[in-house]
Amino acid sequence: MEKARPASLAPHETVRVTNPGGFSPFVFTCDHASNVLPAEFGTLGLPAGELSRHIAWDPGALPVACRMAEALDATLIETRVSRLVIDCNRPLDAPDLVPPVSETTAIPGNSGLSDKQRAARVDLAWRPFHDTIAQIIDGRLARGQETRLVSVHSFTPVYKGKSRPWHIGIIHDDDRRLATPLVAALRRLAGVTVGVNEPYSPADRVYFTLERHARSRGLACAMIEIRNDEISGETGQRKWADLLTGIFSNLEPEEARGSRQGAMGKSVQSAS
Repeated sequence: MEKARPASLAPHETVRVTNPGGFSPFVFTCDHASNVLPAEFGTLGLPAGELSRHIAWDPGALPVACRMAEALDATLIETRVSRLVIDCNRPLDAPDLVPPVSETTAIPGNSGLSDKQRAARVDLAWRPFHDTIAQIIDGRLARGQETRLVSVHSFTPVYKGKSRPWHIGIIHDDDRRLATPLVAALRRLAGVTVGVNEPYSPADRVYFTLERHARSRGLACAMIEIRNDEISGETGQRKWADLLTGIFSNLEPEEARGSRQGAMGKSVQSAS
């Protein structure tokens, strides 16, 4: 897996847009694309090897998202800073916006931050990421371009000692327009175990980017979680990107909306 690459980054460099003029109705985000810690943060008090773990990013998610975006002529918006600096998939009042603990690992460099230090991290990465998504979507809507928002993540095979059997999970709230046909298509794949609101659900506070940018605008949306041992190398990344590209090439939202019950009913756990 990719190693952390310490670098000094200005706010305009902490978010990257690929194919901003894509013709696909799909816009992809990769909220935990990078494990990079800008130089001023050092290693946040962690051994350098810890930064390759899932606590710092979503391993494999970005290569899958990149390949899908290229194949579909879709726009991709990614963070370029580790979620240990700030988690761009959290609201500003979330207790784990700047996580003091990730999974079971204490993050010394995130302890005892002042309001000024916290605000600086928001300005460095969180605000540019969300401002960019808003600009992309608003521009598309102003042009009358159909837009559906999908976030791409990965999850660990074992969390706090508990094995997770799903190869892929689809996360949704009461708007199931994308989730329903997506889950149906995935369940037709031989040997694939599909989680619905597993291993996370919106109750786990993982749905923020989609709530902020899609649900607020009435846009169809869904979240993809791929188990990271499935996409730890190029072969698996290519496999899942190609499978998903084939599905998304023919994916049309359903008009029916389901109940919020079930989507929000899980117990809360630390999120992706």
